[in-house]
Amino acid sequence: MQIRRHLLRPAARLRRSRRTVTAAPQRLWLFDLDNTLHNTSHAIFPRIDAGMARAVAETLGVDLDTANELRTKYWKRYGATVIGMVRHHGVNAETFLRMSHDFDVLPLLKSESGLPAKLRRLPGRKVLLTNAPLHYARTVLRHLGLLSHFDSLWAIEHMNWHGNFRPKPSAILLKRVLAREGASAAHTVLVEDTLENLRGARRAGLRTVHIHHPGTPFSKGGRNRPGYVDLRVHSVSELLLQRRPLRR
Repeated sequence: MQIRRHLLRPAARLRRSRRTVTAAPQRLWLFDLDNTLHNTSHAIFPRIDAGMARAVAETLGVDLDTANELRTKYWKRYGATVIGMVRHHGVNAETFLRMSHDFDVLPLLKSESGLPAKLRRLPGRKVLLTNAPLHYARTVLRHLGLLSHFDSLWAIEHMNWHGNFRPKPSAILLKRVLAREGASAAHTVLVEDTLENLRGARRAGLRTVHIHHPGTPFSKGGRNRPGYVDLRVHSVSELLLQRRPLRR
């Protein structure tokens, strides 16, 4: 299957890095998006699920029940429904992602107050690393007032190499991100709500912060903090106050 060239491009660069050759290495913060920077379970996840099912049904010509089964199956197996649709049905990824995320996010957004100022107070560079599509991620960040706080955006479109998608928690993805961002694993922290992604980051040598969101599927985690999680918080506010364990 021929791979579209735009799927092989590097991350969306928003501004030049503020690093200098002589400066000490800056902390690199890799932030997830959904249920990390905003409460996606509040209203957006149901819209995404419905949009995914509709896109699968229209693309494959199946009923909604069948589409929902496929959507769930591919999401659990690959970490993103679009990967299963490309791999098993040869669909165009960009077209499918546009269909599945074709809704207005603004009235559905919910996040902690003062988030732009809180991110500004967090020392180091910020990069978005999400398995969501780029147009959706960019729109959410813009409405939250966060777009200017990130040096670059890594979305699902940027996780395709040699015809294979490698979304989080792929070690190949994390190595690629660190190489492109000019950062070492020792100076990088993944802030994320999904425990499996944090487990993968720890294996790659990154520090890890678990945003404990009750609406995240398969990430309840119980009362005990897993050994591969350096810090567990409920918000960016808590991260600012409790980030001492992340210092090396």
